Amino acid sequence: MRELVVPEDGRLAENIVHFARALRKAGLPVGPGRVTDAIRAVEASGFSRREDFYWTLAACFVSRPEHRRIFHTTFGLFWRDPQFLERMMGMLMPQMRAPEQDRKRDAAEARAMQAMMDEAERPPVPEQPEEEREEIEVDASLSFSTDERLRARDFEQMTLDEARQARAALARIELPVQPIASRRTRVDPHGKLADWRGTLRAAMRAGELREVKRRARRTRWPALVALCDISGSMAAYSRMLLHFLHGAANAKGAGWSQVHAFTFGTRLTNVTRHLRRRDPDEALALCGKEAMDWEGGTRIGACLHAFNRDWSRRVLGQGAVVLLITDGLDRDDPDMLAREAERLHLSARKLIWLNPLLRWDGFSPKARGVRALLPHVDSFRAAHNVDSIAALAAALSRPDDAGEKARLMRLVEG
Repeated sequence: MRELVVPEDGRLAENIVHFARALRKAGLPVGPGRVTDAIRAVEASGFSRREDFYWTLAACFVSRPEHRRIFHTTFGLFWRDPQFLERMMGMLMPQMRAPEQDRKRDAAEARAMQAMMDEAERPPVPEQPEEEREEIEVDASLSFSTDERLRARDFEQMTLDEARQARAALARIELPVQPIASRRTRVDPHGKLADWRGTLRAAMRAGELREVKRRARRTRWPALVALCDISGSMAAYSRMLLHFLHGAANAKGAGWSQVHAFTFGTRLTNVTRHLRRRDPDEALALCGKEAMDWEGGTRIGACLHAFNRDWSRRVLGQGAVVLLITDGLDRDDPDMLAREAERLHLSARKLIWLNPLLRWDGFSPKARGVRALLPHVDSFRAAHNVDSIAALAAALSRPDDAGEKARLMRLVEG
């Protein structure tokens, strides 16, 4: 049985802390409490084999099935797994790889490798003697927080690190949902509806009429349907918004009965089952493979026609809220687009149009596609940064929210 090789002169507690930091950067929710538990668990259990140490740390750091691959890969990199290092060298030398080693890295493994590379590139901070340390005071009265700048930055202008932080912020946004009153009723002593059948049955059993039974309407939860434009002009925004939809599709206790997602450019693609994958990077990679028209042209009218014909009765039958994510720059006939948008509006409980072009203060509905779509939506809102998506979540709780529609309709009619 292979022995465990502990790096950095055997300082086990410090290495566990660094290992937890790498797991956190790779996407695992590892906090100080879990790090403390891991150190105590290793001290209490001890280990004589590598497998004992592996499963002790796994019990402390892994809480979901999708975290296992990330933990396994990071563990192999950090604690110097010889077999994993051989496989890594094989990736660096493709001309010498054996056929059975030719495999694709999944999203979890890629994140773990990136986290370990970041840890390796970080320069060590030398310790200073107590007498040489100086306290540095920073006047933050005229500075802005990094989080505020990130939330206001346009998705298209973000660096790779800022995009990673923005995706994490989008995953934490919750979409409120209002229940719908159903025609069906249930027994409720304080209900507003009289239950005459129940009243007569109780009277027949008792031999007299003692009270009037009451009923109340049941409530049901609507579905969320997203139609996301992935054409060339929308590519940078579509990736971020699909990350946001992935969080909505996998949120626990969100209230939505179902979350359906479709992409469209030159054709309509259903990516609902891919967004249900727990790992966001893997889900987006599968969506990219499924949608063959990524960063291509735009045919909004034809794609809405395909949705209305093939999918509207399946996914809009329970009073669904529809998010139409597009800039409205269409190549199709505007009359066809107006007809299909009107049909979609009549089938949905609420149709919300998210348009990144609203980030410009001087935006005007001059494009034919924008003028054809605008009259048939309930709300017209921006979708270009984290703050705009958070504002969407607030708008969903207000049934009368119309966003910028009223102002732009005045420009169209004038």
